[in-house]
Amino acid sequence: MASQEIAEILRSVSTIALVGASDKKDRPSYEVMEYLLEQGYTVIPVSPKLAGQTLLGQTVYAKLSEIPQPIDMVDVFRNAEAAVGVAHEAVEARAKVLWLQKGVVSEEAQQIALDAGMQCVMDRCPKQEIPALGLEK
Repeated sequence: MASQEIAEILRSVSTIALVGASDKKDRPSYEVMEYLLEQGYTVIPVSPKLAGQTLLGQTVYAKLSEIPQPIDMVDVFRNAEAAVGVAHEAVEARAKVLWLQKGVVSEEAQQIALDAGMQCVMDRCPKQEIPALGLEK
């Protein structure tokens, strides 16, 4: 995907569901969530283990279908195998973008998203893309 398309995605989304959220400060998902919040995005953590708790001041949900507000983007911190199920959930949640984090490549998850009219970014990290594209706030 071209940098221009990624920049447009990052400019157009405001609510991000972060699947695979962790309460461990040294985990990439925690660092990315913290960064996205600092950049002004609404970030909703999704983790069955942490459901009902708060993470960085945000309520944690067990799955996407429990989130009571519209989701623009689903940021996936799960392996490629799990990304397929998350892609189906993202379609059900009517998200606009499926974003698979660095190291997560799933042609099947991508096809599920594209078939539903969603955009899909694979093997990239918004925490790296935002400053690289000059989008920091």
